Amino acid sequence: MSSNETSVVQRFQNRSDAFWSGIRDAAGAPAMVLFAGMVGFGAMGKTNGFDVWFTSFTTFFMFALPGQVVLLEMAITGSSVLAIALAVTLTSTRFVTMTVTLFPQFHQKDRNRNLYASVHLLAMTAWAISMKEFHSIEVKHRLSYFVGLGLLCWLISIPGTILGFYLAGMVPPAVTLGLVFINPLFFLLTFTEVKPWINRIAILMGCIFGPIFFIVDRDTSLLTAGVIGGTLAYFLDRKFLRKRAGMIG
Repeated sequence: MSSNETSVVQRFQNRSDAFWSGIRDAAGAPAMVLFAGMVGFGAMGKTNGFDVWFTSFTTFFMFALPGQVVLLEMAITGSSVLAIALAVTLTSTRFVTMTVTLFPQFHQKDRNRNLYASVHLLAMTAWAISMKEFHSIEVKHRLSYFVGLGLLCWLISIPGTILGFYLAGMVPPAVTLGLVFINPLFFLLTFTEVKPWINRIAILMGCIFGPIFFIVDRDTSLLTAGVIGGTLAYFLDRKFLRKRAGMIG
């Protein structure tokens, strides 16, 4: 057995140990960043005329800040329920790729109906940290670690939303908007630490194509830049990086 395999096996003694390790890893910067982002969202809810129940319930049931922002913006403009549902669904397409890349790394015995509950804890922060840490976690302990990590991130977001709602108007609007963007920035910085180069290439492609497609059509720019930039990153990885490393013929 290699030293790397030994370190993976010995990291956690049991599932409870893995769960509380996930809690501890979330209790630092991830929780603070999510809390700050939800404070900004809570303030947005109040300044746009929504009550504290509606604003906080979106965090409780959706737990997806970009989708929550889209929901508020479209509700303000009086969009139909169908249009709002479609727009929120499009902003959440990232969860498809996040799910298919993360969940297959769980132990075979953990891939059952209980994952329908666990998927609610999937967010950019928990996903990025899990992708970075899973290589050093024994397979049978990965789900417990993820649940601990995601659970605290979700729970801390709810009081953050409520606090932001009641603090609205006490801070400049620019600060409120800045808090909303802290979470994506933290995700970006965290994801650059994931080892495969394809991830860094995809981020670079997003930085290049994002502004271009925003100028062309701001309403579809995020989706278009993600599809084209991600596809190009995948092509470069398959045709050049993996081939150079001898991983494919």
